[in-house]
Amino acid sequence: MEYIYKTENTCSSEIKLNIDENVVTNISFTGGCNGNLKAIPLLVDGWTVEDIEKKLSGVICGRRPTSCADQLAKACRAAYEEQKEKKQA
Repeated sequence: MEYIYKTENTCSSEIKLNIDENVVTNISFTGGCNGNLKAIPLLVDGWTVEDIEKKLSGVICGRRPTSCADQLAKACRAAYEEQKEKKQA
């Protein structure tokens, strides 16, 4: 399932990803720090939602209370929960 997440308090404006069960692939960011946001998807492609949350949740950027990495963890969880809801319907 393709999922689009609108980020909050980051330079990137959205995150697109695919999720199948709890495995996340094809991550892309719109906006933000070009190099970092190319590297993160390469590093975590194929990881589970839980692994991404474990490694990236709580990472902050400067004085912001979040970061693109933290927002990715939130996006993965939101996508997973939406996928579950659709399967139950």
